[in-house]
Amino acid sequence: MGRLVPAVTRALDILELFLEGDGSMSAPEITRRLGLPRTTVHELVTTLAARNYLVPQPGQAGRYRLGVRTYQLGSRYAEQLDLAAEGQQVARSVAETCDETVHVAVLEGTDVIYIAKVDSTHAVRMVSAAGRRLPAHCTSVGKMLLASLPPDDLDERLPGDGPLPAMTEHSITTAGELRQQLDAVRERGVAVERRESNPDVSCVAAPVRDSVGRVVAALSISVPMIRWNEERRAELEELAVKGAAELSERLGHRGGAR
Repeated sequence: MGRLVPAVTRALDILELFLEGDGSMSAPEITRRLGLPRTTVHELVTTLAARNYLVPQPGQAGRYRLGVRTYQLGSRYAEQLDLAAEGQQVARSVAETCDETVHVAVLEGTDVIYIAKVDSTHAVRMVSAAGRRLPAHCTSVGKMLLASLPPDDLDERLPGDGPLPAMTEHSITTAGELRQQLDAVRERGVAVERRESNPDVSCVAAPVRDSVGRVVAALSISVPMIRWNEERRAELEELAVKGAAELSERLGHRGGAR
């Protein structure tokens, strides 16, 4: 874990004070509650107010309340909670149809985080858990999400043609090779991973879109190699696309991409 930044910690301490009482507070109260120097509190409050994390309390000179930016952050968090809850329901429906393990994942940096998961009932199945983080380039959901990024965003996450970490001997290990696969993912609208994160499992994935058409997640179906073949792959791709479309509709998507 990296070093904590004192100024950021103090700014967050100030914001968290507004969760108490009537939701308003003055700079002297903040100084007293946190035991910080008066000038430090003044600078931090001024900065937070300039960024709309705090705003003056109407009719109460010198007092502040939380601003619109905190509401926007909270709303985004609520959207993620909705995505996880709706994703779990759709994943369950897809898993009941194919009896394979189904995931819903989001992209964070160059990793994916699984936010929903439903297991297969087969004795031989993929073992994983919601909350697990994996390198995006080693997974079908990750390829789908990387392929959906704007070019500038993708370039920031995959600079140059440097090496990529491998999870199995089948993993993609260079950014150049990954970019070629991402081109194919964009063309087909689905992603495939063959034994790249687990030597015994292959996966297919499709994009999940929000109300304005942005890709915000991906839904995947994972299959042990003993049940994997090209015919099965085609069937599961179709089912993944259908499941992702259902989840997109639940999120307010009505067609079209952004």
